[in-house]
Amino acid sequence: MILQRIPLALPKENHMKRKIELLAPGGDLDSIKAAIAGGADAIYCGLNNFNARNRAENIPFGDLNGILRLAHKNACEVFLTLNIIIVESEIRALIGLLNKLSNTAIDGVIVQDLGLLYLLATYFPTLNIHGSTQLTTHNDGQIKFLSKLKARRVNLSRELSLQEIKGLARTGHENQVLSEVFVHGSNCISFSGLCFFSSVHGGNSGNRGRCSQPCRNQYLTTEEGKNFPLNLKDNSAYTNLGDLAQAGVDSIKIEGRIKKFHYVYTVVKAFREQLQTLYRQDTLSTDTSELHKVFNRDFTNGFLEGVIDRYMYIDNPMDNSARHRAASYGTPTGANIERAKRELYDLKTEIITRVKKIIGPMDSGKAPLTLAFSGQAGTPLKVTARTPDTSFHVLSGMNLAETTPYSTTSAGGSGNRAPYLNTEMLSQRFKGLNDTAYFIKDIQLTELQGDLFIPFKELTSLKKEIIFSLNGGKETIAPIDVPLLKRDRDVTIKPALSLLISSRKDVHLCNETEAEIYFQLPHSLANGCAACIELFTHNKKLIPWFPAVLIGEDYHAGVKFLKEVQPERIITNNTGIAYEACQQGIPWIAGPYLNIVNSFSLVCLKENFNCSGAFISNEINRQQIKRITKPDNFELYYSIYHPIVLLTSRQCLFHQVSGCQKHAIDAACMSQCERSATITNLKGVSLRIEKTKGNYHRIYNDINFLNTDIVTDLPNLFSRFFIDLRDIKTSTNIESEKPELVKLFADHLAGRVNAAEVLRQHIHPSTASQYEKGI
Repeated sequence: MILQRIPLALPKENHMKRKIELLAPGGDLDSIKAAIAGGADAIYCGLNNFNARNRAENIPFGDLNGILRLAHKNACEVFLTLNIIIVESEIRALIGLLNKLSNTAIDGVIVQDLGLLYLLATYFPTLNIHGSTQLTTHNDGQIKFLSKLKARRVNLSRELSLQEIKGLARTGHENQVLSEVFVHGSNCISFSGLCFFSSVHGGNSGNRGRCSQPCRNQYLTTEEGKNFPLNLKDNSAYTNLGDLAQAGVDSIKIEGRIKKFHYVYTVVKAFREQLQTLYRQDTLSTDTSELHKVFNRDFTNGFLEGVIDRYMYIDNPMDNSARHRAASYGTPTGANIERAKRELYDLKTEIITRVKKIIGPMDSGKAPLTLAFSGQAGTPLKVTARTPDTSFHVLSGMNLAETTPYSTTSAGGSGNRAPYLNTEMLSQRFKGLNDTAYFIKDIQLTELQGDLFIPFKELTSLKKEIIFSLNGGKETIAPIDVPLLKRDRDVTIKPALSLLISSRKDVHLCNETEAEIYFQLPHSLANGCAACIELFTHNKKLIPWFPAVLIGEDYHAGVKFLKEVQPERIITNNTGIAYEACQQGIPWIAGPYLNIVNSFSLVCLKENFNCSGAFISNEINRQQIKRITKPDNFELYYSIYHPIVLLTSRQCLFHQVSGCQKHAIDAACMSQCERSATITNLKGVSLRIEKTKGNYHRIYNDINFLNTDIVTDLPNLFSRFFIDLRDIKTSTNIESEKPELVKLFADHLAGRVNAAEVLRQHIHPSTASQYEKGI
């Protein structure tokens, strides 16, 4: 089965002439084949390690070259997902993998970790870099940040509207970065990359591809009568492809690497047909019946349309196909549900049978390679390589000889003379060809005179020439030995204290403590920018703390804030603000929500963006932290006390819990809404939902994080320890006022006897489970 590649191009005036890439999931070999058969232009898949779908079957590295051969034969590209954060102990294995990938025909790698971005940009320039959805890309500065790290494309946050996407696609094209948007599949309630729910509740980090989806769990029935109050419908932009084309999007992406092959084929085929309708400039179909035949939680395009309402929720995380089909009979109950289930079972069986028949003949194995050696004494050695698709020959630079003066010791052999050319020796010398998309099926010597010699270096050159031709003219790349950072063991660091506030009534702490004081800026910075500028202008000791999410005008307000205030230093959890701070020459510290867990992330930020320090993620444990080495003249920070943010959402989290008079979020909600609620899971664990003025909805853990041990566990590593004193109510009791609490923490950093025990008495209950478990 051979498909025609639809080339990617930057937008032209007539969007109908521009082809959009259809990017499909490939969780296993059959799904990859199904995506190709369904009409995908590209596939994203993961190996057994380093990818964000740990529950998918994934593929072993040994199968990759065969998959690449099959895909490329069918005009389909393959992108490899390396989209998790990488801990220090994995760096050597990661570099080994990158060295191997450099000599494959992989079309791109999808990346989240800043250290991996640095390694790729610095040492592996032949591998195309794609920014993962886990990077939460939603503003212009973030695209410029990734462009500086040589990213070729970026996946935009699911929460964005068409208008917001259009602006980012334009910025991307101005910076040679293609845009990619999810158009079908699961919706996350949280901004991707900013969800720690599964990590805190079970030790399965979403940033490591191990999300256990506690957001889709059943909870005790809420005031609104809901049992699955955080469960969103699936995303589907099936009817919005024309809008996305007009917005300048380059690639539309289908989610689903844990879905089976029949699902992948059905969805990909439906979107391929819709794209073809778009290219013909016909009216797009609104019939989603094919998409409803396979797993779904019903569909919404609320984020894309900019209508974030209560109808985006569904109080059932299971397959909605039967209910949808039963509704077409009248009512989705009783006999109609049973009838729908029977019909869907038959349909599923028919789809599976049909797709198996289509993908069955598709060979993803390596192609056979025959090597025929020929020549006589005094002539060059000729090697003819034959594959099912091509045939070519290469010649040695030296002539064959009947006797040899060549020692084998320099080539790894033993004795004084190279062996005669024979099948066993040539199989050994050319075995590297088996690491390509081909395997040596046969070695033929019928046209080769017997008892001949040639230097090993000539055979090595011939092997390289053959690999070059088999790889489409791509040179073999020698392994890169990336130097690892070395720690200065003799350094002595006396850590200082810093703290975070978000209320003007706490600004007085600037005059009552020697600790650095950070003040949190709101997510909706555009609405309160003038007031924030006034606050920092009159309180020079305050250090701005930028949130992780700043969309559209809120990001531009952040840029304006930097220009007008010109702070001596900032803390930012947003790479777009980091980029702008670097451009303006403002010193900046990378915040805890940039998910930094390895040394190369620190090097990345310092060398490329003039970063002067960084928070180490609270997701990793003592041993994982201990391995990290900081660059020279760089400070490390760590939060030892904070309410634990489990997730941040653009959706209203009260619709399904305590209710809301409004059906949809409007401009006033962001700036004016201030309320809270709790939900409790079936294990009796409560979670706190909080919305403060100017900020997105958040869910907090019921118990705060407190880690006093790290101060003595890891001396001479951190320059500052951080405490979060914002007024966030949880079940953790605080038995002292803020000035006294600051003094207690300062005593602990100073090494006062029993200070840690006193802190635990004043802050209880608490948890440090992430520091104990790690990721």
